[in-house]
Amino acid sequence: MNANLPTLPEIEAAAALIRPFVPPTPARAWPLLSSAAGSEVWVKHENHTPVGAFKVRGGLVYLDELLRAEPEVPGVVAASTGNHGQSIAWSARRHGRRAVIVVPRGNNPDKNAAMRALGAELVEHGREFQEALEHSRDLARAEGLHPVPSFHPWLVRGVATAGLEFFRDAPPLDAVFVPIGLGSGFCGLAAARQALGLNTRLIGVVSAHAPAYALSFTRGELVTQPSRTQVAEGVACSTPNADALALIRSHADAIVTVTDDEALAAMRELIEATHNLAEGAGALAWAALKKTCGPWRGARVGCMLSGGNASLDLLGRALQARAGA
Repeated sequence: MNANLPTLPEIEAAAALIRPFVPPTPARAWPLLSSAAGSEVWVKHENHTPVGAFKVRGGLVYLDELLRAEPEVPGVVAASTGNHGQSIAWSARRHGRRAVIVVPRGNNPDKNAAMRALGAELVEHGREFQEALEHSRDLARAEGLHPVPSFHPWLVRGVATAGLEFFRDAPPLDAVFVPIGLGSGFCGLAAARQALGLNTRLIGVVSAHAPAYALSFTRGELVTQPSRTQVAEGVACSTPNADALALIRSHADAIVTVTDDEALAAMRELIEATHNLAEGAGALAWAALKKTCGPWRGARVGCMLSGGNASLDLLGRALQARAGA
């Protein structure tokens, strides 16, 4: 796989492809968040896409490229905890192709229902994402489907359009906090920063209960670590992607870890301050900024609210979360 980041013309071409289906999402400064952090806080609301998360951008570009290369492909299969699966199902339905999505057992039931509503055939397999991923590859071979990875240059090119919008719509940002699952979101933001020639610092955020990327970043080598997060399934990575890790190590200024309790408190604070619902992974950027706000006092800082697909059960837990958790 080519681990190079997409160029500005490539990202702008992706934006032209995506725009008829995904209008630009809002980037807003929120006074209550700014007051709490002691900095001017801008939020990029990727919870406003048609599937409630940034991933749909990558799915649109991936399916477009795939069908140019393999126009006769009958369908696709992917592993997901929800947002990637919704993206692929949404894009496959647009092209009249079959979509099979493999999720871990016990996955977010609301995300499962959303994927089925988009026409996906849902298969539950394994205890965590990695086991679902391995089973999806078996299904691809057995049923003649194209296996869609969770990290790929086409996906990065699509999600980079969110970063391009953010950097162009917001005033100059000193730093942006962005969640890291398999890495397409972070690498897309890095691509947009590089394409625009900016010096904005990029801070990756992972769950403290799924620390594989944080450990790999610190040690300078790929580290596998089981995921035990019960809140941020969107970043429940146990085995980093080697290409994504190389890019993250080249472009991240730091990686911050956030506990499940901190993520729940951040979800509640985002509801209070912005009247927007963030899922557990989508709240990580704000949680990390709040946790490390000292160096950013007086700065202008961005947070990627990567998705808002929280289950009602998780929402209930967030609303009861302790302030300052």
